[in-house]
Amino acid sequence: MGFLSVLDREHTIAPPGYSRWLIPPAALAVHLCIGQAYATSVYKTSMIKHFDASQTAIGVTFSIAIVMLGLSAAIGGTWVERNGPRKSMFVSACFWSTGFLVGALGIGTTQLWLVYLGYGVIGGIGLGIGYISPVSTLIKWFPDRPGLATGLAIMGFGGGALVASPLSRQLLSLYDDGYDSNVSTSVAGGSALVALFLTLGIGYFVIMMFGVVNIRVPAEGWKPDGFDPSQVKAKALVTTSNVSAANAIKTPQFWLLWVVLLCNVTAGIGILEQASPMIQDFFRGDVGGKSTVAVGAAAGFVGLLSIFNMAGRFAWSSTSDVIGRKPIYALYLGVGIIFYLLLATVGHNSTALFVLFAAVILSFYGGGFATVPAYLRDLFGTYQVGAIHGRLLTAWSVAGVAGPLIINGFLDREGKPGTLTAEAYRPALFTMVGVLAVGFVANLLIRPVADRFHEPSQTTAAEAAK
Repeated sequence: MGFLSVLDREHTIAPPGYSRWLIPPAALAVHLCIGQAYATSVYKTSMIKHFDASQTAIGVTFSIAIVMLGLSAAIGGTWVERNGPRKSMFVSACFWSTGFLVGALGIGTTQLWLVYLGYGVIGGIGLGIGYISPVSTLIKWFPDRPGLATGLAIMGFGGGALVASPLSRQLLSLYDDGYDSNVSTSVAGGSALVALFLTLGIGYFVIMMFGVVNIRVPAEGWKPDGFDPSQVKAKALVTTSNVSAANAIKTPQFWLLWVVLLCNVTAGIGILEQASPMIQDFFRGDVGGKSTVAVGAAAGFVGLLSIFNMAGRFAWSSTSDVIGRKPIYALYLGVGIIFYLLLATVGHNSTALFVLFAAVILSFYGGGFATVPAYLRDLFGTYQVGAIHGRLLTAWSVAGVAGPLIINGFLDREGKPGTLTAEAYRPALFTMVGVLAVGFVANLLIRPVADRFHEPSQTTAAEAAK
């Protein structure tokens, strides 16, 4: 009990002089670990062979994890706000690591349902809790630059795959002499997969503990040196009041922003999920012909998209502190429409143009994730912004299913993988233009939250004191 009491909110209040710049690395430690979810493709082929299963059967593991991310963030958001970042980050680490250990058991016993339960369900809960746990804390430490603060942390989730992908390949090479990390078709044995999951589960737990130990909440009444709250009051759409999570979901602003996030994520996932075969198909002269883009170059393209996804989370969210959250989403969605149109109509004419259009779209995808917590803070205040953020992430769960379904649905109708051309992608890309247009209109309709949804000032003060 003595150790567990250290996790309580009252034991995480920062002492005088504590540097707020220690908070983003603590949040980053968690997000870099749970960002491994984007690197599951590294061992997907090995899992298919080990379980003698289809791509869909193995891919379901990732889908379960993303659905559980949204559900656990929505259901557990209020608990995260009530118990503080240290306890919630610790719980996230326990679930995330346990997910790997149970998954390793499933691999070792060739029971795929245990992988679904472990990595998908248990690990997915760790994903959701870990994703939202530092958000409200970062916003409270950086009231002057909330976009920059959340961008620093959520950038880690986008960049987690950049660390996990090469790390996983090297570990598989270490555990299996027959596995060649430089050959895309090479597969690792079951014992190597078990060892990989055990290593990741234990290693990620240790790294996430760094975040647990260093996370702090600011003392009541703290504000950064030189920060003038009156400057925030003058900005459009930035409230000085607070809205509870229960009331937030009753407002049209919440659901408009839910649609905005849904549309932005759906469009980004559409490219991210299909990136490697897409660039090869776009530069295939004839149906069934050989692509001018090599497999290695396609893999490099996927890596480049990950970099833009990660960089967009920091660069665009930081820019939103200057130009505002509503204008930045108008940029994401409006320019996204233009770039999707260009990708569909002229993207096949030049590899450089194709890469440019896709990279910018993916930077908007990442930026949308990083900017949305600050947008919620502007609209609903800091009172229960983490819980509201958790509920909003259900849009991600829906988009995680809708984006691939749109792309794959059109492609399945056009022909078999490896035989498609740019023409086959146009209906799906034009559909994404329509999806972004819906999000663009929803963003335009967002207005300040009505006073009737605001919490009485004494309520939030009593909650803070508690």
